[in-house]
Amino acid sequence: MLKSSLLASATLILATVPAAAQDARHVTEPVIPPACTTLQAGLTAVKDGAYQSLTLADEAKPDTYRIQRAIDSCDRGKAVVLKAAGAANAFLSGPLKLRSGVTLVVDKGTTVFASLNFKDFDVTPGSCGIVRPGIKAACKPFISVDDVSDAGIMGDGVLDGRAGITIPGLGVSAWDIAQKYEGKERGLFRMVVADRADNFTLYRITIKNSQNFNVTYNGGDGFTVWGVKVEAPKREPRSARPLSHNTDGIDPGNGARNITITRSYIRTGDDNIAIKGSGRGGVTNMTVSHNHFYWGHGMSIGSETYAGVSNILVTDLTLDGTDSGIRIKSSADRGGLVENVRYEDVCIRNSPRPIELTTHYAGRSGGRLPTYRALTFKDVTISGGGEISFDGYDNDHRIQPLLDGVFLSDAETAKYKYIAAHTDITYGAGGSNIAPPTDNDVTLTGAPGKATGSASCASRFVPWPE
Repeated sequence: MLKSSLLASATLILATVPAAAQDARHVTEPVIPPACTTLQAGLTAVKDGAYQSLTLADEAKPDTYRIQRAIDSCDRGKAVVLKAAGAANAFLSGPLKLRSGVTLVVDKGTTVFASLNFKDFDVTPGSCGIVRPGIKAACKPFISVDDVSDAGIMGDGVLDGRAGITIPGLGVSAWDIAQKYEGKERGLFRMVVADRADNFTLYRITIKNSQNFNVTYNGGDGFTVWGVKVEAPKREPRSARPLSHNTDGIDPGNGARNITITRSYIRTGDDNIAIKGSGRGGVTNMTVSHNHFYWGHGMSIGSETYAGVSNILVTDLTLDGTDSGIRIKSSADRGGLVENVRYEDVCIRNSPRPIELTTHYAGRSGGRLPTYRALTFKDVTISGGGEISFDGYDNDHRIQPLLDGVFLSDAETAKYKYIAAHTDITYGAGGSNIAPPTDNDVTLTGAPGKATGSASCASRFVPWPE
């Protein structure tokens, strides 16, 4: 039986995303389904330096089989619940697969640890981990959601990829491997990979310490992320152990549509959210609302945009110390059309690149040229200095933003630097004090403004919810 607190907080509330949302669905707060099976934990988490982990003896006690068996035998519309039993508060698992209509619930105070044995994640023998030459690097995800519908991962517990933990017998962590090989001869797994999974839901779960991307959603229709935390340590590129390599938070792409990410908290070693305009159909009809980002590379589109990105709404977002703030990145080898994207009611502070629109992310040669048009920035407030980029590709492949109530709120705006080329900026009725130089094919239309932005931003930056 679910704990009463979990049942109470799962009650449907009359909260919806804004009426102007780009997700075509009417999205309401998810409800945790009734349990078909409740499994009790048999392992106990221990402190291992900065991380939670397991004793060496418990590493030999995987729960993979009993969790997967419960998922496979669960009826549609119900949930497999994993919960603590006294001091026993942890499960250990290799790859798992969700089934149509089945939800995996990790109860409060419960952690599901990913196995540290790379062999558990091999697609072919030796393909995951430190991969020998001649073998294609490939790992199974921790949780796969492939060709199913109405599945979910919910609860107030934790999925922990343990990428910072030293692997027995290797003497290094997964992030150490990532840093050493830089993607050349290594295979690392992603936490949740959903391919062609219609109406997939993540609700209240914490996903942390992934070896690679945390969540990817490809080719499906209907993806809801509500009240989720995605986290990895802050990446320190110049340190002896930079950690958190390539740990994107949530990445929709490859034909995905009708997506809502709301009321969530993300801090990662790479993009907080990266919308990938890749595969067949790119990404369309997506709402990002009422979220808080901390360290990471910001609210990103790209770098792949060749299949198109359109009809995106980002509203009520704080970006607190992200490397980039609002970011669209592509280049001539992977570019395409990004259009009808609206950023509204956004607060950015202490970001080295608070607005970064670049078409030269990975070079200047190729046959897929990026164009960004119909971009609206409405009520965006920036503080702390940094570099602002409106860097279009050429005269025919331009960046065309509308700035309406977009302000650098610092008293001294000289701390901001500009990169600007092949861009047409239009000032809306609310104006903006962003005024890049016009000597490199940049046009400014309308009247700029002199206001200093919204005073309400200071109260909207909130601490990470521990």
